Amino acid sequence: MAGRDRPQRFEGELTPVVRAVLTGPGSVELVEAAPAPLPAGSARVSVEGCGVCGSNLPVWEGRPWFDYPLAPGNPGHEAWGRVVEGPGEGQRVALLAEDAFASELVVPADRLVPLPPALDGQPFPGEAIGCALNALRRSAIEPGQTVAVVGIGFLGALMVALAAEAGARVIAVARKQSALDLARTMGAAETVVMDDHVRIIGEVQELTGGAFCERVIEVTGAAWPLDLSGELTGFGGRLVIAGFHQDGLRSVNVQLWNWRGIDVVNAHERDPQVQLQGIRDAVEAVASGRLDPRPLYTDVLPAAQMKAALDAAAERPEGFVKALVTFP
Repeated sequence: MAGRDRPQRFEGELTPVVRAVLTGPGSVELVEAAPAPLPAGSARVSVEGCGVCGSNLPVWEGRPWFDYPLAPGNPGHEAWGRVVEGPGEGQRVALLAEDAFASELVVPADRLVPLPPALDGQPFPGEAIGCALNALRRSAIEPGQTVAVVGIGFLGALMVALAAEAGARVIAVARKQSALDLARTMGAAETVVMDDHVRIIGEVQELTGGAFCERVIEVTGAAWPLDLSGELTGFGGRLVIAGFHQDGLRSVNVQLWNWRGIDVVNAHERDPQVQLQGIRDAVEAVASGRLDPRPLYTDVLPAAQMKAALDAAAERPEGFVKALVTFP
């Protein structure tokens, strides 16, 4: 279905919408449906593609509390495309929308962010890049600070680039050599292999002259790296939780956090207006050349290969950073 050209629209006839449906753990089907009606104040967007987010993985892998099948298009939320009907018709856009693993979406017009000509031809999972810009704002990085980024996937790599661009000395901490090499290309001054807890603390302590880091950005969503990130945060520093923690409760060393007087900041935004501002900031950063996420799109697959895209995001083979699913 994804391998053939999308049929043209004719007067009075709308192309069927293709949506992905997660029917169970590790199982996805493409289904066709009639286009949704277009309420006043909304736009119909022909979706070019949608990013696969780390937050998609629990429902892909399966948890006891999930019910299947999911709503068509769920859990996609990193879409971009072109307005084909309604306000802004003809404009290429990033959008803030759920159920976005679909060839077409009907979205309130105020949830669209225009993409300038400088981004023509580029994939643009704006919600994902916007998360990095919002996390940067919450990190409050100042020139000359030392910033550790713990976990170098898509978001971690963007945080390295943004922290370096803000004038910080960046220490990247990751498990795989390919991730550490990527961090170097994104602007990291030093890299540390994420293997032994005590050894990492000692290495960062040595790199910082015993002061540790003014800012630590945790981007893994896992318990041990969160504990490690607290240890790497210096007195009066800021621990920024950008990883999405969704596999249970966390036991943290509040005694250490108290003693060092650190600020602990959650970098996740739930206010749609703040999320939209992050997307606008992302558009400006990429269009101006401050940030180039294109090397991070390592797996760009058509919707017919959505299972492969989701599996790659879950298994993270060597060299994998980010999967995008495209719609013809």
